[in-house]
Amino acid sequence: MLFAEVATYVRAALPPPPARLLEVGAGAGELARALRGLGYEVTAIDPASEQDDVAPVGLAQVPAEPASFDAAVAIVSLHHVEPLAESCARLGEVVRPGGLLVVDEFDVDRLDERAATWWLEHRDGHGAGGAGGLGGAGGVGGASRGHHAHGSPSEIVSELRRHLHGLGAVRAALAPAFAFGEPVRGAYLYRWALDPALRAPEETAIAAGRLPATGARFVAVRR
Repeated sequence: MLFAEVATYVRAALPPPPARLLEVGAGAGELARALRGLGYEVTAIDPASEQDDVAPVGLAQVPAEPASFDAAVAIVSLHHVEPLAESCARLGEVVRPGGLLVVDEFDVDRLDERAATWWLEHRDGHGAGGAGGLGGAGGVGGASRGHHAHGSPSEIVSELRRHLHGLGAVRAALAPAFAFGEPVRGAYLYRWALDPALRAPEETAIAAGRLPATGARFVAVRR
């Protein structure tokens, strides 16, 4: 699903249409289609997508000339791109100087046993069931397409940290080509196969210090 607050954040950060956009990790293409409906020229890529309007390629292989895009959008996708350094360098090549990169991320480095316990309790309580797949990218807001959350809270944390890039690694890979400030931290767990109504309880728990803020957003500028 496309979360309304994600769409609002992206639209507010982007230049006005008809800008040329690249969406990295577009998933089922909901966000790309919404942006096209607003008048943007969108190239959506995702190596795992089967949608006709999403190119099945990874970021490192995106078929575009240098400085082809006015902006790029990466919604919970950069934490699993491989190879990370080469992919981020390619992103820098295809976004024009002065162009924007709008990022919404899941920061696995902030995930701890408190967060995994909270997620497991609410997943089981709201019938998500199964292995707890962290499915989806692009506009839908999953933590990782290729991995699933199994076992105890400590095992989930260890498994995801083994397989996903933390926000620090992502920002370090982007830094040679992009300038950016500190991220805005916030709730993310409610977007991970839970009831979206859990956003408010998660935000309350973060404000009270009972949960870490595992979501992060920032807008970068191509140098």
